[in-house]
Order: sequence, then structure tokens, then C-alpha cells
Amino acid sequence: MMLLEIANLLSEIAITVIGGACLLRCYLQYLKFNLSPRSGNPIGLYLMPLTNWLVMPLRKLIPSVGRIDSACLIGAYLVVLAKVLLIGLLLGNIPSIGGLIIVSGLELIGLVLSILVVLIIANVVLSWVGRGSPMQYMLSEILNPLLAPIKRILPSMGPLDLSPLILLVAIQIAQIVLSNIARALL
Repeated sequence: MMLLEIANLLSEIAITVIGGACLLRCYLQYLKFNLSPRSGNPIGLYLMPLTNWLVMPLRKLIPSVGRIDSACLIGAYLVVLAKVLLIGLLLGNIPSIGGLIIVSGLELIGLVLSILVVLIIANVVLSWVGRGSPMQYMLSEILNPLLAPIKRILPSMGPLDLSPLILLVAIQIAQIVLSNIARALL
């Protein structure tokens, strides 16, 4: 049991760092952010070296679909799939191929939601203490496509912006639904 807990912890860290970096790279490229080292983009300086080892070989096999960098998306999925397979091996309960595909997909969606929570909280904190900083600007640009529809629906409350809170609640509801679906499948 202890070995399983340690493996789960280490795999969660790997998924969060590597898979999350692949997902963030995919999303930033979708938003047309320049991530090259010469752009001066602070996230690109860390994101590219962290993901290139996985994304660049996949790009040779998997073309982009429109503005979506499929190699980044598949790379994140493969990292999650490896984690699900590792935990299944340690438990001695490897799911069927269909189950493996579905559970890995649910885990990937869960990772996206967890990353969004972190980005939202970081953006809110930086809007209080680091307003106007390059990082706060970048986080605002990343989150604006998700917050804008909520802002259009909410009535104006002056300087108080409740859209991040509404998005956090929606994400938590989605996480509960995902958790129950995963539990039902397993």
C-alpha cells in the first residue's frame, strides 16, 4: 500500500508538471501567444524546454488541427495514460483498453480543471498585489476567453468582479461530476 501511495504521488507530480505544461502550451498556441525564446515571454522560456522532448517527436507523426496543436494534446494524454497504466499495474487491476482510454480521458479533463483552478487563483492574487505585472497580464489574457461570457451575464457590481468565483464554482461542479463518472466506471 505504501508503494502505491508513493507511486501515485510521484505520478501525480509528473502529470501535473509535464501534462499540464503540454496542455498549457496547446492552449497558449491556440490563443496565438508567441512562445519562442526570443519573444521574451516568461512562460515560453520554461514551457518549451519542459515539453519539447515529448511534443517535437509527436509533431512528426501528428499534424495540427487548425489552431489546435494536436501533438501537445496527445502528449498530455500519453502522460496521463502512462500514469493510469502504472497505477493499474501496481494494483494488479489493469482496465480493459476501452476502460483505459476512457479513464485516461477523464483524468486529462480533471487535469485541465485543476490547472484552471490554479490559474484563476494566481490571477486573482496577482490582480490584488501585482496589478500590471507581465505575469498578471498574461494570466488575464489566458483566462479572458473563459471569464468574458460570465462577465456578460453577470450584472455590473462596480469594481467587484465575481466572474472568477463563478468560474471556480462551475469547475468544482464539473470536478464532482467527473469524479462520480470515474467512480461509476471503476
